[in-house]
Amino acid sequence: MVTVLVIAGWVVGVVAVLGLAFLVTMRTKVRLVQDLVRRMNRRLLNPRQLRTAGSVGAYASVVHHTGRTSGAAYRTPVVAVAHGQGLVVALPYGPRADWVRNVLAAGGATVDHDGESFQVTRPELVSGPEVEDLFDPGERRAHRLFGVTDFLRMRRA
Repeated sequence: MVTVLVIAGWVVGVVAVLGLAFLVTMRTKVRLVQDLVRRMNRRLLNPRQLRTAGSVGAYASVVHHTGRTSGAAYRTPVVAVAHGQGLVVALPYGPRADWVRNVLAAGGATVDHDGESFQVTRPELVSGPEVEDLFDPGERRAHRLFGVTDFLRMRRA
């Protein structure tokens, strides 16, 4: 019985340390960790998210964009908040994410949001204080927890 408790304690401790390390490295924008998480999301989570993203009531929207150098068409699920005549997207990986650089380079994209598909133009990077209040309290807590300070604002064409 004591052995089981010791092993359980070690497992809980290791999981806690790994969780804390993940949180700290995401908050401090450690490129290696962000790249690993992005790759994992791209392969495992994004395909599942894309099944419903952009539909009415879905958690995520879809950004349709074209590769800067490849010219290939891509779809990326994002959490977008409607604002005035456009959308604001939180950038948990910062402005270096490929989809962000593609949209900025192209000067726009197509977005599926809440059952509607439309063109967006004039993408611009903005800081948290400008747009943070647009997000619901749960999203704002997640932004603070993971150190999200970058956002992309896009306007309807």
